[in-house]
Amino acid sequence: MGGLLLIRHGQTEWSTARRHTGLTDVPLTEEGEEQARRLRPLLASYPLSRVLASPLQRALRTAELIGLEGIETDPDLKEWDYGGYEGRTTAEVQQERPGWYVWRDGVVPGDADHPGESVEQVGARADRVLERLRPILDDPDAHDAALVAHGHFLRVLTARRLGLPPDRGALFRLETAATARLGREHGRPVLTDWNAVPQRR
Repeated sequence: MGGLLLIRHGQTEWSTARRHTGLTDVPLTEEGEEQARRLRPLLASYPLSRVLASPLQRALRTAELIGLEGIETDPDLKEWDYGGYEGRTTAEVQQERPGWYVWRDGVVPGDADHPGESVEQVGARADRVLERLRPILDDPDAHDAALVAHGHFLRVLTARRLGLPPDRGALFRLETAATARLGREHGRPVLTDWNAVPQRR
């Protein structure tokens, strides 16, 4: 049966600075573009039934640089909307809210472009993606579907695919330009690979 190949976008200036990057459409850095290119040989001969990417440029550009074909954009693959914490680091938020942890404590509303989401709302988006991909996931002859998206969103989607609450995405740290795979064992969804990163040449 088809599985899920998860690909996090390459490095951005905000990811390097550890700033919460939700709906702000920041580009890849030069290193982020090179990270994406290094994934190309890894995936060149990888058969895929479908390729979905977040419409945000850091994800879409990563998919293009990898050389994936037939890329479809899906707004449900956008990153968590961090609301009033958009662009801020955890350390900065913790100056106002000591001990704050996004997976447990959530976000506060921001402006009109960043109203904010709960982790449950992110989980609902992940569920919609999984439901749309169910024909592939249930087809014994299908190849994997590739999802090119964002760190926190892919972590939530992983939790949901494994039958866990969305906040359990906290358990699955995913690096920039890393890949992961969700397959099956005895008919049940399992994690088969995580944080696979090509070696720097």
